[in-house]
Formats: sequence, C-alpha cells, structure tokens
Amino acid sequence: MTSEAELISGCLLHDRIAQRQLYDRYKKAMYTLAYRITGDFDDANDVLQDAFMDVFKHLSQFRGDSALGAWIKQIVIRKSTKKKRIVVWQDLDEYTGEIIDWNEIEINTAHLETAVLSLPDGFRTIFVLAQVEGYTHKEIAVMLSISEGTSKSQLFHAKRKLRSMLLPK
Repeated sequence: MTSEAELISGCLLHDRIAQRQLYDRYKKAMYTLAYRITGDFDDANDVLQDAFMDVFKHLSQFRGDSALGAWIKQIVIRKSTKKKRIVVWQDLDEYTGEIIDWNEIEINTAHLETAVLSLPDGFRTIFVLAQVEGYTHKEIAVMLSISEGTSKSQLFHAKRKLRSMLLPK
C-alpha cells in the first residue's frame, strides 16, 4: 500500500495513478459525509467531484498539520454546506441543556439514517458534524461562521426532533 506521503508526492507531480489511488482511498468516506450533510445523492456526487478537484488543485497548500483525510474532510464539509446553502437559524431558543437519554430509544440503523436525513438542513448539518464526525461546537462554529451557542442550540433541537421521530407513539 502506498503511503500518504508517496501519494501526495505523486499527485503533486500530476501522476494519474497516484491521483486515482488517493481518490479511491478517500472517496467512500467523503461521499458518505457529503450525503449526510446534503441529504441528496446527486448533490453528494457533485460535492465529491468538486471537492476532489479542489484537493488536486490545492494539494501543494497542504501543510501536513493534520492527516490528509482530515484536510480533505474540511473541503468536503465546506463544499457540502455551500451546495445546500445551509441556513442555521440564529433566533432559536437558547440551548437549555436538556439531557436526552438515547438509551431509552431502540432504533435500527436504517431508521436512524432516514430520520437524520429528514431533519431540516441546518439541524442535519450540525447533528452530522457533532454526533457523527465528532467535531466540537467551537470547531463547528468556525467551519460554518456561526456562534458556539447557535451550534449547541441547533444540536439540541436536532436531537429533540429526532427523538420525536424515533420514539414509539
């Protein structure tokens, strides 16, 4: 298996084989992320294509401060949120700190995925970034140019909406 450094070097030399290997290494994870944010197969494909065009165009700017996959993930997130023109509502109630006990909800993965995809764009984006990708509210705030409070509020409301969709009636 080719190392990350070898792939980067090859891509910087416009080696098509290295570019294909880099794409193949990251395409599934990046497509999944794009789909979870956009909620649309076609939009996710567009995002993936646009993101990898940017990766190859700007790879010389990759400083190696993080893993290459993390750098690519940032590009995919940025492209995904622009694709959907995500609007995060600033005027929602302040985050109340309500604790939702997710252990009380029995869900299968497919049902959860469907519920997450049915969330409004802003809720879904914050939920995916925080709960699936593991970003902090501070990181999300910087990525989306919102306040940490808005990120917390959006996550709170996303969880509450998911709970209402997933709890047996």
